[in-house]
Amino acid sequence: MKKNTAHKIINPILFVLIISQTITGLLHMKLSPETFETIHEGGGMILAGLVAVHLILNFNWIKASYFRK
Repeated sequence: MKKNTAHKIINPILFVLIISQTITGLLHMKLSPETFETIHEGGGMILAGLVAVHLILNFNWIKASYFRK
């Protein structure tokens, strides 16, 4: 899969997960513990994995921007 195609798939998913984490974090007292665990903790693990993939896909840009000689 090309990097551009991967970005088009991963970026919207990251956006949705960040919004989901924010909403469940703010509303955790109103959610049942089971619902909170499923959505917030599960989403957090997926978010962390996709952030790692996102950083790997952008590593050349990061290297060029922050690790110049």
